[in-house]
Amino acid sequence: MSDTSVTPRAATARWTCPFCLLLCDTATVQVDDAGALILSDPVPGGGCACARRALARFTARPSTASPRVDGQDCSLAEAIAAAARVLAASRQPLFGGLGTDVSGARALYRLACRTGAICDAAEGEALMTTLRATQDRGSFFTTLAEVRTRADLIVCVGGTPVRQAPEFFDRCGVGEALVAQRRVVVLGGGTADDAVLDSLRARPGVTVDAIPLHGDLFSTVALLSALVAGRAVREAPAALQSLATQLRQARYAVLVGETRTLPRQGALVVEGIHRTVGTLNQSTRAAAMWLGGGNGAGTVNQVFTWLSGLPLRSRTGPLGLEHEPLCFDAQRLLSDAAVDSLLWVSSFDPDLAPPATAQPTLVLGHPELARVPAAVFIPVSTPGIGSPGHLFRADGSVMLPLFAVHDDGLPTLAGVLDRIAGALA
Repeated sequence: MSDTSVTPRAATARWTCPFCLLLCDTATVQVDDAGALILSDPVPGGGCACARRALARFTARPSTASPRVDGQDCSLAEAIAAAARVLAASRQPLFGGLGTDVSGARALYRLACRTGAICDAAEGEALMTTLRATQDRGSFFTTLAEVRTRADLIVCVGGTPVRQAPEFFDRCGVGEALVAQRRVVVLGGGTADDAVLDSLRARPGVTVDAIPLHGDLFSTVALLSALVAGRAVREAPAALQSLATQLRQARYAVLVGETRTLPRQGALVVEGIHRTVGTLNQSTRAAAMWLGGGNGAGTVNQVFTWLSGLPLRSRTGPLGLEHEPLCFDAQRLLSDAAVDSLLWVSSFDPDLAPPATAQPTLVLGHPELARVPAAVFIPVSTPGIGSPGHLFRADGSVMLPLFAVHDDGLPTLAGVLDRIAGALA
């Protein structure tokens, strides 16, 4: 795939929100007299709280943020030259955060190949959870469109997925006539899910149930898998037996979870769910949907995979392409001083700051990240706000264009990275 340019749309035109996994494109963004960005939703009283909070961190005025070297304002050219010097002196760079879009990811990959950098996302452990389970056992995934038009049973593992995807149930058509009778079951949820379940109960054709864990999440998923497979299980809770029966009788069941809420060794939970899905697909239709890879991390993983054949936590080193899903954990590398520089990227979320480290740090991202102590800071444009771009949606099969709301006057991440690569050459 080649880079494409997208013409920015006017502020009152359709907008694709880049701030959660769903990439909703049903709302518009308008600019008020003070330059604030206001979300306008077509549904009366609607509007995603996540999008509203994110938009409050931006204005429609050109950014006054300046590049900085060692805490002092400087020109963009000086900051690029300083970043190139750090990377040129580094024997093992680490690229972290990875909050960017497709074009930024392509530029990151080019620079990583030139410098031999290891690349890991801010929530790399959660991202690797489903990846490792798929590598080991395979999986049945689905899309939002298929859930919306087919799924009559949605099982939320560990709680409702509204923390990362606030509009998830709306995007899945829960309460719409596409599926007349739909059941939502929360397995192992908490009090934070009560309000969500209450709102779902009020929707036409929707029944809701909450089932507590039997032991911990690992034990509960293993028990459910055994019940679905028809194995004899002593003293199994009636609620889990009922859920196993509902799964076998469903026309199309979908099991949904958030990877970052899983406990350590969460890949075992993922494998248990995939085993359940595989059993169901022998007689009916079922799939899993794992929500993760926000702030562009999922997009970067997709791009690295199609460019190199390997996902994140990889590098181009002396032995060629290397993929180490455990050893190339960014936090592990920093704690062990196994890397000697950190390039941190966070174009979307100003709260996604780099971890504290004694190694030289280069920060490329939202202007508010200027507060972070760094050898070099370069503010870059946010795709979907100050520049166009592309992101992959949560289901991984759909890439959507992002449209600029206004021109923020900042360089794109891809442009900055290519200039750093040019300085290295």
